Amino acid sequence: MPLTDLPLDELRTYAPETAEPEDFDVFWAKTIATAREAAGGAAEFRPVADSPLRTVEVFDVRFPGWGGQPVAAWLLLPRGATEPLPGVVTYIGYSGGRGLHHEHLLWSAAGYAHLVVDSRGQGHDTPDPDAMPGPQYVGGFMTRGIEDPEHYYYRRLMADCVRAVDALREHPRVDPARVVVSGVSQGGGLALAVAGLTGGAIAAALVDVPFLCHFRRGADTAADGPYPELAQYLGVHRRVDPDEVFGTLSYFDGVHFAPRASVPALFSVGLMDPVCPPSTVYAAYNRYAGEKDIRVWQFGDHAGGRGSQPLEQMRWLSGLGLAPDGPAR
Repeated sequence: MPLTDLPLDELRTYAPETAEPEDFDVFWAKTIATAREAAGGAAEFRPVADSPLRTVEVFDVRFPGWGGQPVAAWLLLPRGATEPLPGVVTYIGYSGGRGLHHEHLLWSAAGYAHLVVDSRGQGHDTPDPDAMPGPQYVGGFMTRGIEDPEHYYYRRLMADCVRAVDALREHPRVDPARVVVSGVSQGGGLALAVAGLTGGAIAAALVDVPFLCHFRRGADTAADGPYPELAQYLGVHRRVDPDEVFGTLSYFDGVHFAPRASVPALFSVGLMDPVCPPSTVYAAYNRYAGEKDIRVWQFGDHAGGRGSQPLEQMRWLSGLGLAPDGPAR
């Protein structure tokens, strides 16, 4: 996989001007308030009695997300650990869901309470029942409701992600002051959005090869993955004004969430990534307002640092006092 983006020296200072909606903060304050008002009850944590796992406790979770609609998740707790536990909320990559509980053992093995969140409509256990006006392009989730920010798919999904943090922080065995959000690709973009939307409700963010950043650059340069869906959509729907499409996307762009985030964040980037071009990652990273660091994988594709990145994350969290045996920072 060759280098297809800017040289690293240019990436380190890449901070293009992007059009931010004047009502960005009002839009999101209304969105999160609406989601919380519609909750209608607390999260439910049902023990998985038939799990063959012996070192973790597993719970099948349903918490109220956008519109009070139930969102599925797994909660894995290290059996016999001293409480209250630090927590990690993980969001999933594009077109994936929470999967099976035994696929997510790393963070509980390290001593964390781990909430793995299903993505509405993408996972098997969380539908996306909302009606979406306007033409829908069959290529994927990128264009669902794209003609209006109020109806855009990622408004609902990002609201779900904030509600996931609410659910884990309210769990009696979790330390609400030590909850971290994490994700890879789409999950990384969602973690960045939550960092910008929740203020001090989280302690840190782990943002790996994030999607949902600098949409216009992604649509112009990505060779693979979801960004080309935008170009395909605009190529088919020629009566649709591209400026209106990117105007909708500007409400969901990590470049605009980044300046609103104040918690420490560890990013990662693969310099040979054809799905989330490095310039889209740096466009958000260079604007991130909180304490930050980035792991650069010079020969990494969209898998970034692969199995090496979680080790980097655990060492970094330990340095913040967010390890299971460490005090809150």
